[in-house]
Amino acid sequence: MNFESCKNFLKDTVHSVMSVDSPTGFTRSAVDTAEKLVQEIGYPTRRTRKGNLVITVEGRDESKRVGLCAHLDTLGLVVRSITAEGKLMFSPLGAPLLPSLEGEFCRIHTKSGKVYTGTILSLSPAIHVFSDAPTRPRDAANMAVTIDEPVYSKEDVLALGIRPGDFIAYDPKTTFTESGYLKSRFIDDKGSVSLLITLLKLMKDAGVKPAYHTEIAFTVYEEVGHGGAAMFENMDELLVVDMGCVGDDLSCTEQQVSICAKDSGGPYDYDMVSRLVRLAEENGVDFAVDIYPRYSSDAGAYWGAGHDTPAALIGPGVWGSHGMERTHLDGLINTMKLAALYLDVR
Repeated sequence: MNFESCKNFLKDTVHSVMSVDSPTGFTRSAVDTAEKLVQEIGYPTRRTRKGNLVITVEGRDESKRVGLCAHLDTLGLVVRSITAEGKLMFSPLGAPLLPSLEGEFCRIHTKSGKVYTGTILSLSPAIHVFSDAPTRPRDAANMAVTIDEPVYSKEDVLALGIRPGDFIAYDPKTTFTESGYLKSRFIDDKGSVSLLITLLKLMKDAGVKPAYHTEIAFTVYEEVGHGGAAMFENMDELLVVDMGCVGDDLSCTEQQVSICAKDSGGPYDYDMVSRLVRLAEENGVDFAVDIYPRYSSDAGAYWGAGHDTPAALIGPGVWGSHGMERTHLDGLINTMKLAALYLDVR
């Protein structure tokens, strides 16, 4: 397969997937978008009761069952309360880096389906007015959403139909640079969703199949820890495709695929990790092996639910995770190459 030929499709897929809001718990439209892309390529899909999207890929040998997964849900916020002045206090979904959200535009999705826009700001947002503007903590107790409507009281906000429990999604600001970098929020993990959809496109166009019966799950509750608990049954192996970590005491770069040997939940399957390293070395895939100290994945949720399945984790190196993230097209493509090698696509 010609991985270099897929760059434009990969970029288009990233933009399509990123453009649909999908904070954890509010993912149906994003699943609709991913399902449409996959079905247009020509693969059958189904949805679990929990909302995960599962794609079935026929293998050359149906005697073994292999699973891959990436998560489609993202970080976000939910309305916690409404102040007397008409500001929206919020509760985080997952663990967004809250100081990085100051000044971000956002959308408030009401239960009636109406969408309002707003801005996430400190409660002391103006240097000319508030003496503590530079020093006030940027956390959920000291930040709020200012709605782009003429509201001056809690009653004004309630009259719009905005209530506690409504979802707040902030802009990903997705950009590809001329030098090949992808800058966006939610590369974790819509970058991996996009590269797996692109891999499916390459496989279909080339008329090739994986070695074994394969199912790919796009999960919708990973950011809160239980997305992978119910993906599929009776898998012989599971490969999680999530973001790779870049930073202090780690060797991975944004141009590489990261193979995770251990995260906060413990080590990944030794035989699978060793096989991935061997495949990368023998086929010239640019990779790194790292340990992620503050990280968990859908594999942990899958294991926690009692599934007796070995699992491993790979992903493109991502800088600035849970804030304004960045990776590189080379990192996405190296991850795609290693996933294809793991599946023994031919």
